[in-house]
Amino acid sequence: MLGDGLIVPALALALMGWLVPRLLSLVWPEGVWPLFALAFVATLAMFGLGTSMFVVLYVWQGVPLVTLFQDGLGPGLWHFARLGLISALLWAPIMVLSVAGLPKHWVKETW
Repeated sequence: MLGDGLIVPALALALMGWLVPRLLSLVWPEGVWPLFALAFVATLAMFGLGTSMFVVLYVWQGVPLVTLFQDGLGPGLWHFARLGLISALLWAPIMVLSVAGLPKHWVKETW
């Protein structure tokens, strides 16, 4: 079904791209340099979430985990890392907008 294979995962990645920086900002200090660090950490987190989501989708659609890594751990991880990078086309623009909106909620620092 199209919704299971494309729409729902894309919406989930987009939503996570918005939420991850917002959730990190709850515990992150205010300021310009901390904002850059937050963006970097959010990017790494989203890469990990995107990569993990593809592993889960493969297994959910019936591919055994052993089959995914039958050529070895390295090639399997490389395959999913590439998919995680490609998923940045979905979540990165939304994450940039989310990070850009964080300074308007600052109470101690000014932009």
